[in-house]
Amino acid sequence: MRICLLSYRSYRYSGGQGIYLRYLSKALHDLGHGVDVVSGPPYPELDEGVRLIKLPSLDLYAMSSIRRLFIDPRKLNTLASLMEWAGTMSGYFSEPLAFGMRAYDLIRMCRNRYDVIHDNQTMSYGILKIQELGLPVVETIHHPVTIDRDLAIESARSLKDKLGLRRWFSFINMQIKVARKLSQIITVSETARQHIAETYGLPEDRLRVIYNGIDTDIFRPSTKVQRLDNRLLVVISRDTPVKGLRYILEALAVLNQQHRLDLVVVAKGTDNKTTQRLIDTLAIRDYVKIIDEIDTPELVNQYRLATIVVIPSVYEGFGLPAAEAMACGAPVVSTTAGALPEVVGDAGLMVPPADIKALVEAISMLIINPSKRLQLTSAGRRRILRNFNWRNTAKQTLDVYNQAIGYQKALEMLKPAIQY
Repeated sequence: MRICLLSYRSYRYSGGQGIYLRYLSKALHDLGHGVDVVSGPPYPELDEGVRLIKLPSLDLYAMSSIRRLFIDPRKLNTLASLMEWAGTMSGYFSEPLAFGMRAYDLIRMCRNRYDVIHDNQTMSYGILKIQELGLPVVETIHHPVTIDRDLAIESARSLKDKLGLRRWFSFINMQIKVARKLSQIITVSETARQHIAETYGLPEDRLRVIYNGIDTDIFRPSTKVQRLDNRLLVVISRDTPVKGLRYILEALAVLNQQHRLDLVVVAKGTDNKTTQRLIDTLAIRDYVKIIDEIDTPELVNQYRLATIVVIPSVYEGFGLPAAEAMACGAPVVSTTAGALPEVVGDAGLMVPPADIKALVEAISMLIINPSKRLQLTSAGRRRILRNFNWRNTAKQTLDVYNQAIGYQKALEMLKPAIQY
């Protein structure tokens, strides 16, 4: 099968969409299929045999506000670029819209190259136009971004910030409209399926649950690395309210009244004023190390060194860091938010989201109980090996591709009768 995977941005490390692209494309290729990945920046890391087609955006969020305002007019030479710039300057997150326009132009020029198009949470009008070309389209929705929006607005301090966030997240309206017109949708957990169905107004039976996998050859324990006794680790794609970083920071301030613990945070966006102010207010700067981005070998090393990996999220559509940590034999303390109970199960300690007291108690109990940590080390690894495998993910995804192809063929056969 000739497969095209689309993604408007794909962080290489510690970001669910980029990781999903890398390992799904590899697993599909290993099963004998041809796979192209079309992505905007930041671009994913892909394995040998999978082709990356770069679809550059203006990448405006990598610029200062002054540079954005006075951008070279020659860069606005396409409608997609003009829409991306105008949207961003007016406070609207326009990357999905612009990527969809560029992807449509690309696919239209090589429409006979692919048997199926698989979009990774773009859900822009361009995706519908690709479907209108007569190509089978499959969509993956990792979780409803309405949750991120609502939490961000709730956390905003001023009316101006709340209104600004509403404007920024208004791209969600486009995504809901597009999702309702797509016949084949994959999501990554039962929890995500329920929330997407409710939020998008879709019947649950239109969404197929296919769990993410974990590369357990890479994410595994090592006898050469000695796990530390006082290291907490948090791995998140970005410092946004939905990831709950503030709760582990507040918990650390309490924990260090009895224990001397260090916290390593792997995340983007932790330089925002709110997080930095909180670290100073809690007087924990000497105990917090923030890493903006690391490659996969170093990420695995961090999982192996950690005494405990903490997942403080307020919501997760799946929770890849929890699964990666367990695969590496790290004891996990996780909230019960979203799909995390589906991933962690009884192989970690689970606490209610946004409950600092419960977070402190669970971490403290594991710190003083090495035998319990050792028990979770074994249980976590076993659970991941048993339940989360990229080869199985790819096989189930191929089933959806075949359904999409069959659905499209049925539509083509009906067209003459409808026109008549």
